[in-house]
Amino acid sequence: MNIFMTGATGFLGGRLARELIARGHRLCVLARTPQKVTAMFTKSELRSIDVLAGDLTAPLLGADEAFIQSNVDQFDLVLHMAALVKFDEELREELFDTNLMGTRQALALTKALHCPRFFHVSTAYTLGAREAGDETLYATDQPFHNPYEESKAHAEREVWAARHDLAVSIFRPAIIVGDSKTGEADSKFTMYGYMRALEVFKRRLERRGAPAEPIRLLGSETGTSNLVPVDYVADVLLAAIEHARPNTIYNVTNDAPPRNETMLEYMKQALAFPHLKITETQSSKLSNVEHTFNEMVKVFNPYLNRNIVFNDQNTKQLLADAGYKPLDLDERSLRRIVDAYYDTK
Repeated sequence: MNIFMTGATGFLGGRLARELIARGHRLCVLARTPQKVTAMFTKSELRSIDVLAGDLTAPLLGADEAFIQSNVDQFDLVLHMAALVKFDEELREELFDTNLMGTRQALALTKALHCPRFFHVSTAYTLGAREAGDETLYATDQPFHNPYEESKAHAEREVWAARHDLAVSIFRPAIIVGDSKTGEADSKFTMYGYMRALEVFKRRLERRGAPAEPIRLLGSETGTSNLVPVDYVADVLLAAIEHARPNTIYNVTNDAPPRNETMLEYMKQALAFPHLKITETQSSKLSNVEHTFNEMVKVFNPYLNRNIVFNDQNTKQLLADAGYKPLDLDERSLRRIVDAYYDTK
């Protein structure tokens, strides 16, 4: 199969690209810096990769007429994975340019190439402030926690509107973490951003010689973190190549997400930082030190301090059709993911 792919140089994208090549597929990948593709993949893998030098914000992703004419009717699938994953309100315009306008350009290129199928990798958090996630399209006028969620919800609408011309499928991973078998990861977002903040904060306290007193982290004591390992998300997308149903949405989520206090315990042990505790204490009662840390991590709270229940029946059926096992992220795998991240620091 010939696949056009955006996001191949990312955390999930690189993993998936290697799996696709190993299974005999040929890729054409979008890259703003083609040298990054050369650096990421082996010489053997590069023999199965063509590169389009372009950008998500460019018309048709940067494809010129010569590229289109030489590739029309040549691709079986466009796999759109690239996105800007940042949560800051001041980046709203950039987020919409990349995530919404980029999706529009990816769809336009798909149609120009006469490619029949389009996969869109979104996020489970297009559900906004809801506490239950369905495998249906969400409203774009609902409350969102940040412009990233909002931009991705609008992008999903664009993809869904194209279902009359293309066979579209939308995939919504929750919080992507490292490999469940090795712990390997290179992500800096969501849980990893939180873990990095813990490490930085610990070092600050050590430099100041601060006393070893309890430090309260604001959050839900019964909340969960909906973690999905990168190998599981890749497996869902691999299964989808042959078995995805057109015009279908797939929540790539965890039916048994770990509690926040459990994940914090693993992080405390890995960091030798035992003085942390999740609490629902009012922020006005926090010490100055506690205020400082909670300010550092507040951007992650919508993802690590809730207890969302996701319906993922479409994904379960997809995996069953392809002969894949459902997700089983046990304690050993979770500890491995946490330990592997801190071991590389």
